[in-house]
Parts: sequence; C-alpha cells; structure tokens
Amino acid sequence: MSILDDVEQIRSGDPDNMYNRIFDFPEQLADALKIGKMWKINPGDFTEIKNIVVIGMGGSAIGGDLIRGLLSSKLLIPFSVCRHYTLPEYVDDETLVIASSYSGETEETLSALQDALDRKAMIAAVSTGGMMQEIAKLNEIPLAKIPAGMQPRAALGYSMVPVLIFLEKIGLLKKIGNDIEVAIKSLQGYRDKYIEDSPISSNRAKQLAEKIHGKIAIVYSGPTLTDSVAMRWKGQICENGKNLAFANQFAEFNHNELVGWSDVVKQHSEKLVVLILRDMDDHPQIRKRMNIVSDLIKEHEVEVIDVHSRGELPLERMLSLIQLGDFTSYYLAILNGVDPTEVNVIQKLKKSLVEAK
Repeated sequence: MSILDDVEQIRSGDPDNMYNRIFDFPEQLADALKIGKMWKINPGDFTEIKNIVVIGMGGSAIGGDLIRGLLSSKLLIPFSVCRHYTLPEYVDDETLVIASSYSGETEETLSALQDALDRKAMIAAVSTGGMMQEIAKLNEIPLAKIPAGMQPRAALGYSMVPVLIFLEKIGLLKKIGNDIEVAIKSLQGYRDKYIEDSPISSNRAKQLAEKIHGKIAIVYSGPTLTDSVAMRWKGQICENGKNLAFANQFAEFNHNELVGWSDVVKQHSEKLVVLILRDMDDHPQIRKRMNIVSDLIKEHEVEVIDVHSRGELPLERMLSLIQLGDFTSYYLAILNGVDPTEVNVIQKLKKSLVEAK
C-alpha cells in the first residue's frame, strides 16, 4: 500500500499541519472576504488612478500576480507587480501602490513602500502587522490587517481577496464579491476529491504527486488567466514538496525554450515530467500550440500531463487549479519524506543577509 493511502503516515509527516491550511482554503477566502468588506476605505482618496503597482515578495506577491492575470481583460489601466527594493520610474502621485507583506517585515517591500511615500503615491497595505503596520499608522495608510501565524504561501486568500474588494470599493471593479462567494462554494465541493481519506485511485492530487515524485516538474500554461497559476504550482512544488520545478507560458517559450527539447533530453527523460495547465478560455491558437508541443515533448519520452481548470467563472477556475496544485504539493512532500511547512534554507539566507550588513 502506498504511503498516500495511509492517513496515519500522512499525518506523521506533517508536524505543523500544513494539510489543514490547504483544506481550509475556501474558509480562508470567506474570512478574507469579511476582512475586505470591513476595510475602512475613503474612495475619495483614490481617484484618477493612472496605474496600479502591487509591491511584495514570495507568497505575499503571488496574490498580486493572480489578480493581474484575472483582471487583464477587465481593467482599463496598467497593473503590475514589483518585487524589488525600488519602484518603477513611472510611479508618481497618480499611481495606486498596494503594499503586501504577510509579516510586515519584508525588507524589499518596506523599502519599496518608503519609495512610494517619497513619490506621494496613493497607498493601501495588507499585512499581519510589524513595521508595515507602524508605517501605515504614521502615514494614515488604510491597512487590511490579516491573521498571523501561518506561512505566507499558506495565506494566499488573505493576500488576494482584500485587494479585490478594495478595488471594488474604489470603483475599479464590479460584483467581484459575488464571484468570490461562488468560488468558495465550488472549492468546498472540489476538495472532497483531494482529502487525505480519498484513495489514490480516485484522488487527482495524489495521482499527480506520484507522477511528479522523483522528477523535476516543468509547468506550462497559457499567457493570461493561468500564467501566474503556473508560477504558484512551481512555488508550491518547491516550497511544500522540496522538489525542484520550473514554469513557463505559451506562446513565449515556443520561441526559445522549446528548442531545448532536443534529443539530449532523452538521457534525462525518466527524471522529467511536464504539466500543462489548461483553461476553457485559452486562445484557440494557444490550444493548438499546447496540443502540438505536447506531442513534440512526448517524442523525447517525457510524460506530459494535462491539468484542466474547473468551474464557469474565471476566478472560480483560477482558484480550482490553485487548490489542486496545493494539495498535490502537499502529497509530494509526504512522498519525499519532508516537512511541507519548513523553509529552513530561506531562513538561512535571511540570516546570512543580516550578518553580511
């Protein structure tokens, strides 16, 4: 019997209970929706916005990436994510800057926040507290305070939903709260198929984890709704599963990376697996490319697995893929015999940076 069909063994490999964080994702979205609705905002302070920049790193920034992809066909102004100590040169007093730091202590984000203050940008913030909360109080920046006590990557709902509700409150979005409620109900139903009690034979997340186990995962996606979802899959496979993964998107990689799928790959084929994230709204030409490229990669004896989004609304479909990817990365951690929560190498890097000052 596989370890993934033994609930006791699964739980013994998860001392910090990452499973519950992933299982409770729909409830986290619901709580984040309440926080967003309670966020006190004066819409008059956020008018004539010419562009939006979300500043953040890691798990705090991916929410901004997902929002960018979700709203690419809705917003009439540019939306970007900045993972740096300084802001793009175009940021000024007509820019909306949304600072996102789960801990409130992320040095890159705090530096960029100060840059935004210096440029007199319109600013909002999302955090559990820390220095970011102090800066927000001092400068009268509206801050959505979210619950502490989890890894930033496990707090995706809190970094994403309040920002969506904020954009609705200032008039840049309409009825996004309704879409979030639909997504919550759908995810509560979908997860029944991924829970630890569900056997491998009928559990898509466990099946995918077994396919990835012992291999480097390469995640490909379309260029709009799913591009940041592929980055989320890559990040979760790396952080939760402690398993190397890479991500790229159609059609861009067809003009460069595709050439790397040459006969040289055959000597590594048993150590590679490709996941293609598919969505009902993928452009027809993107679908054609996915089919053709899938066949080309299979010629090099590398397994290619299609992963389809579920649901009707774009947000619902996006979150359905995230939910499946998170469960998959969790079960991959169990197969790898590693704690899905710990990120010791990141802590080691941060300590070394402090010591190097």
